[in-house]
Amino acid sequence: MFPRFRRKRINPVLRDLLQETHLSVNDFIYPLFARSGEGIKEEVASMPGVYQMSIDEIVKECDTLKALGIRSIILFGIPDVKDSVGSDAMCEHGIIAETVRAVKAAHPDMFVVTDLCFCEYTDHGHCGVLDPVLKTVDNDITLDNLAKQAVVHAKAGVDMIAPSGMMDGMIQSIRSGLDNAGFVNLPVMSYSTKFASAYYGPFRDVAESSPSFGDRRSYQMNPANRQEAIAESVADEAEGADILMVKPALAYMDIIRDVRNNTTLPLAVYNVSGEYSMLKMAAKAGVIDYDKVMMETLLGFKRAGADIIITYHAKEAALLLAK
Repeated sequence: MFPRFRRKRINPVLRDLLQETHLSVNDFIYPLFARSGEGIKEEVASMPGVYQMSIDEIVKECDTLKALGIRSIILFGIPDVKDSVGSDAMCEHGIIAETVRAVKAAHPDMFVVTDLCFCEYTDHGHCGVLDPVLKTVDNDITLDNLAKQAVVHAKAGVDMIAPSGMMDGMIQSIRSGLDNAGFVNLPVMSYSTKFASAYYGPFRDVAESSPSFGDRRSYQMNPANRQEAIAESVADEAEGADILMVKPALAYMDIIRDVRNNTTLPLAVYNVSGEYSMLKMAAKAGVIDYDKVMMETLLGFKRAGADIIITYHAKEAALLLAK
């Protein structure tokens, strides 16, 4: 006799009772991109529905997010002036520090995360200070600057730091910098397994962060390496990360599950720009049911082991979950 799987699927109430994985608006962190000026809200052509915004518009956007039940954001900055070391990122009057202060003043209940990196702030587009001989990021000098950047964000009132540069030892350096400055209770969510991925293309449009030469494969991970991917996250846990992350998400479901199986820390995934834009363009072409594919994709991240999903779909998903 065949197993009777179908008898548990025929009644919709029983199907809901037996559902193993659940998606909630509380799972989402919504990315926002800040630039100077007033009244600026410019849509990014490669990412429909995603905008570069001035600080006043970001404050307004938080009203919209909270009305949808979204209580967490992650901020990226687009400075007016870029230089070789990314000075704006370490300035208490830089674009991110100012945005954090404005958001927390208007919305003290909004949980504000900041992306901690230098690619958006350097004139060469790489994630730290360049070694003049090797023409890649100088790991140790960049570690010192990351700690300075973290303290600036902490003093501005951020709720969590999310370092994304994939420097060796970055969590230990940031944790030490925060602790020495008195921010011992500020959590760190590490981009602990971040691949050198082609899925980031549209993000570089919105963040204006494309490298002026070369690529980031000397510090971001080889997409082919599974064991190294696990080791990266395990190492960041040992250095003191509070939350781990896999980025991108869609092509790396196996890595999400692998990391989940090797840690008890909370695990985030970043549903990146290319993943978002593919669904948008497929919907525009009429080849998918956008809402159903979007929700199935987000559910897949949870099923793979994610606790947190950073996603540009958050507002749309929140509306569907509220129905």
